[in-house]
Amino acid sequence: MASSGSLITEEHLLCPICLDVFTKPVSTPCGHNFCMSCITSYWDTIPASQCPICKEDFTSRPNLKVNIFIADLLSQFMSLHVTDTPTQRSAGQQQISSGSEVRCDICTNQAVKSCLDCVTSYCGSHLESHFIASELKRHRLIEPLMNVGDKICRKHHRLMMLFCRNDNSVLCDFCVGSQHASHKVVTVQRGYNDMTYQLGQTEAKVQRMIQERMQKLQSMTESLIQSEPETKRMIENSTRDLTKLVSDIKKTQEELIKVVEETQKTAEEQAKGFITDIEKEISGLMETEKKLGELKEIKDQVCFLQRYPNQSLLPHTMELSTYSFNRHLQVQHMHKSVTSSISQLLALLGKLNEEINRFSNSTDTSNEMALRYMRQYEVNIVLDPDTAHPMLSLSADGKQVWYNMGTGLWGHQSMVKPNMFTEHLAVVGRRGFSSCRFYFEVHVGQKTEWCLGVATASLQKTGAIIRSPSSGLWAIWFLLDKFETFSSPGEPVYVGKVEHVGVFVDCDGGQVSFIDVVRAAPIYSFTECLFTEELYPYFNPCDNEYGSNLDPMIIVPISSTE
Repeated sequence: MASSGSLITEEHLLCPICLDVFTKPVSTPCGHNFCMSCITSYWDTIPASQCPICKEDFTSRPNLKVNIFIADLLSQFMSLHVTDTPTQRSAGQQQISSGSEVRCDICTNQAVKSCLDCVTSYCGSHLESHFIASELKRHRLIEPLMNVGDKICRKHHRLMMLFCRNDNSVLCDFCVGSQHASHKVVTVQRGYNDMTYQLGQTEAKVQRMIQERMQKLQSMTESLIQSEPETKRMIENSTRDLTKLVSDIKKTQEELIKVVEETQKTAEEQAKGFITDIEKEISGLMETEKKLGELKEIKDQVCFLQRYPNQSLLPHTMELSTYSFNRHLQVQHMHKSVTSSISQLLALLGKLNEEINRFSNSTDTSNEMALRYMRQYEVNIVLDPDTAHPMLSLSADGKQVWYNMGTGLWGHQSMVKPNMFTEHLAVVGRRGFSSCRFYFEVHVGQKTEWCLGVATASLQKTGAIIRSPSSGLWAIWFLLDKFETFSSPGEPVYVGKVEHVGVFVDCDGGQVSFIDVVRAAPIYSFTECLFTEELYPYFNPCDNEYGSNLDPMIIVPISSTE
């Protein structure tokens, strides 16, 4: 605050709307002063242009321009009081830090003043000329300021106390009127707070990306390690059994070994390439994290904003969810096929050779094998009508659910059941699962929106479900042409339409996976989940917000699609 002898205090320079120091001050015809953005926003909310202070009405909205006199007065006042402590200033007002001690730019003594015109800090002895020479007497002196040259506008020789969000640059009050009149301009303090918050968000995102990649790397490494003994064991068993057969089975045996070894080698080469790429990404992200930390250590607000890069701080990285590595699942499936084929001897020899060729030649073998593996855990799902939202209709066999906008039941309290969804258009299955693997398939056809997954028995059914990882719902949400997870709204995880969806749950392994059955392509997987309750299939056919969406979600048995 100004000293007791000052004619003007900070209270004279505060906008009566935002209670902050003026930004682009303007005067209304009745003589009251406001920030340009504040009075403009105020007039946008009322039918007629009126002064918020004296309530004078104006026949038309005044054409306001920056009041140069008030802007200059504000600049002079802020220059004289730039070293005031935060406890002496009004809430929200900017503070340009001067540091604990400022040295004279000519000698090593402590500075007593900084000159805006000379852009120099002076000690008492070197400042004397400013009180003697007539030209120097006109210079504007302020309390000593650290790095004064970095805080003075080179064009207007005024303190830079404002920050333009549009151009990401620090400005003086004259710069605002000349080149940034239509831009979003805030105080340096507010700009510093905003950018440090953004920096923190980016830093957290980088740390999360590093963690995701480390988890992906660990999962892939474990899968590769697990596949090696599976491969050796399959080769040993197959060799032992196939050598007992006739010469034509001997040929099949040799082909099998060749294919398995080649695919294992290919898998290892692919894994090594991905490991190299992901390690480079981790290294790049760590370097980015280091740079963010260095940037975060800059406490000088202006220097921080000047060094804050315009471009994104994040390096280019690959999309992890598009890469799937299930080598050990391929080996497990192949081993099972070989054992089954051998048990049926020559009658199944042709089928065995077909499987070997398919294992060797198909480009989508990994996903197809994974789908075949998941499908062996198919369970019978029947929907529970007692949990269905009143605006949903279920088929008599409990295999179909659809949005029925004409039911007219909602609003009748007598229709509400204790375990019924009251806000989400959802229903769950009759049966819960725990400590096991299970799989089911759902046909969604051309629906424009739907949500599918598994939920805990304690999932909130009354009111809105909080969309967070701790909600007890592991589901994907389809909207028009892209997917997002229920727990992370607005973050696409897969793009494209899907007509037939498979849901695989490994309770012990903490995994929930969704797959496009038609293309045998993975959609998304929740990993490292902790399941402490039984899991129930969750269906939400959604309403017509994104177009006609009255088609049902249909639980389809695997036998009808193979």
